[in-house]
Amino acid sequence: MVIFLFPGDSKNKRYYIKRIIGLPGEVLDIKGSDVYITNKEHAKGIKLAQPFVRNNSYNNLHVKLKDSEYFVMGDNRSASSDSRYWGPVPRNYIVGRAFLRLLPLSKISFLPGAYPEQK
Repeated sequence: MVIFLFPGDSKNKRYYIKRIIGLPGEVLDIKGSDVYITNKEHAKGIKLAQPFVRNNSYNNLHVKLKDSEYFVMGDNRSASSDSRYWGPVPRNYIVGRAFLRLLPLSKISFLPGAYPEQK
């Protein structure tokens, strides 16, 4: 989970928190709720495991990320404003990562969004 300046805000005053789905140089294919990533390690593409996703979305999208671009998506896919609608996030817009989740109280966590092996 990263914190970044919203690319559509010319005054650079709005920050978003989203999950990074695609890294620089990767190719993403979104088919409905499924996300496929093609990169050097997975030349034929791999389906992204997304146990954190709430609500399905119905997108068909093909994106090739440039060397300094990241593709971000919200976990509540049907209600999220994210890279599917306003494009990749440039590296220089990323200002940090989420360190602590406080709400809802039932889901307080350290390094939210990280897989267990990343903590």
